[in-house]
Amino acid sequence: MEPTIYLYFNGNCLEAMNFYAETLGGEITGVFQNSNAPDPESRMPGGDDLVMNMAMKLGNAMVMASDAPGEWYTKPQGFSISVSPASTDEFDRIYAALSKDAQNVAMQPGETFWAERFAMVTDRFGTPWMLNYTGSKAMG
Repeated sequence: MEPTIYLYFNGNCLEAMNFYAETLGGEITGVFQNSNAPDPESRMPGGDDLVMNMAMKLGNAMVMASDAPGEWYTKPQGFSISVSPASTDEFDRIYAALSKDAQNVAMQPGETFWAERFAMVTDRFGTPWMLNYTGSKAMG
């Protein structure tokens, strides 16, 4: 069994997930929008372009998401998505993309006792991230 990350967005799910796929090297495997609903009762409140459910394959993991318009949306809290870039160059590229117009940079990229480079950022879509490149400090 593997956990699946499920993210909610305030009307910009498609934009965010396409950005994540491009930035992280993921693959969008499916998108269901309000316009795909078979009848009005199956729709969520809002326009045809709202995402009811979508999936992105990221390595061996799945990241799923949907829009949660209006009062359905709550800001993410109490978690971060942690990714481990394979090199410092990849770390820098991903950090630059996620930190552009970020809502918050909790920790600038830097060395820690467990990683050659580590950073924490909440991107412009409100998703909190941890980037961790262990390099020569990898355990086990």
